Amino acid sequence: MARPMQVVKIYGVQDRRSTTQAKLPWVVRYTIDGRHRSKSFRTRIEADRYRGRLLQAVQDGSRFDESTGEPDAWQTPLADLRVHEWARRWLDEQWQEWQPRTRTSAVEALARLVTLAVSGNAVPPEELRVYLYTALVPGSDAGWDVTLERWMKNCLTLGELDRERIADMDRKLALKLDGTQMAANTANRIRIVARACIHSAIAAGAVSADVWPQRSKSRARRKVARTKRGVDIRTLPSPAVMAGAIDAIVTQQPGSKTYRVMTAVAYYAGLRPSEVVMLRVRSLDLPAGGWGRVDVTEADISFDEPGEPKTGTQRPHPARARQHPPPMDQRQRTRRSGPVVVPNSEQHHAERIELGPRVAPRPRIGRPTAAARLRLPPRRRDHMATRRYAPR
Repeated sequence: MARPMQVVKIYGVQDRRSTTQAKLPWVVRYTIDGRHRSKSFRTRIEADRYRGRLLQAVQDGSRFDESTGEPDAWQTPLADLRVHEWARRWLDEQWQEWQPRTRTSAVEALARLVTLAVSGNAVPPEELRVYLYTALVPGSDAGWDVTLERWMKNCLTLGELDRERIADMDRKLALKLDGTQMAANTANRIRIVARACIHSAIAAGAVSADVWPQRSKSRARRKVARTKRGVDIRTLPSPAVMAGAIDAIVTQQPGSKTYRVMTAVAYYAGLRPSEVVMLRVRSLDLPAGGWGRVDVTEADISFDEPGEPKTGTQRPHPARARQHPPPMDQRQRTRRSGPVVVPNSEQHHAERIELGPRVAPRPRIGRPTAAARLRLPPRRRDHMATRRYAPR
């Protein structure tokens, strides 16, 4: 049965130079069976050349691929795609399903993979890895560097990946820029993303066999390879030291009061910095007497982008000005709060109410606050130890 004839319409070149955000101002627009397509270029000559090729393909009767939006005759065999081209395609397929932090982690891992997947004599430029942090993001045209894009022709093709080269890349993925070994968790995270990208090429038939080396199962069972999660409570600062440090945060700078409240809430209530910066006044239930409640319902998953907190969808925390242990039915899911939380939060809210509904709003200059710069002592995971060292 013959396939239905496609209806392809090619429009003129659009000029978007009046838009300051447009890095590629010349846009070629066309439709395939009513579905709109477009491609942007830096110069008018490149846009006219691409439009001319589309018109020639329509005149020759070429069929257009529905996924790429270009004629089938233009398609490069998957084995001839370079690693950075496949990484961009794979990221574009997975992007919508990922959370912002997962996207950032994946781009970081693939940027390291691309800088390693080069021919033996080629030396990657020092700025290539940082450039790939933005160049690999789907739909991003910010900071497009023609020189670096031209240099990436030195990347290996998928067909050139063999077991020896992949093994060397797997080893180097676990090394820092100075050649020292990464932390085991960091190296494992980078390898997982890189392996998933290459395995997708294997599933698509671009790579003939599974060339990625298998991880030794015996190593995961060794005690040396296990992650040590324990925290020595004796190394933590005492409540008196922390109370003095929190009081010393306040200076002549207006923003110091914000940081004092954020640090107090994080220390006494056990909140993460990403949860503190998104704490709303409506999440506080602070009666005049007795125990109050702080509901952790959202966290900052990107710059000013609310999302689900890391531990569950909602975590209640007790808050009270006087020293009193929480009720027995709350001790499994709550942490004890000290006397600084309630007075400071109320006072700070009264002073900064005009800035919005948050207890600790961000600075007006628009930069991230404690989520990136606040350094707190390790969290107290053992509840009994927490109660033992809580303020008396």
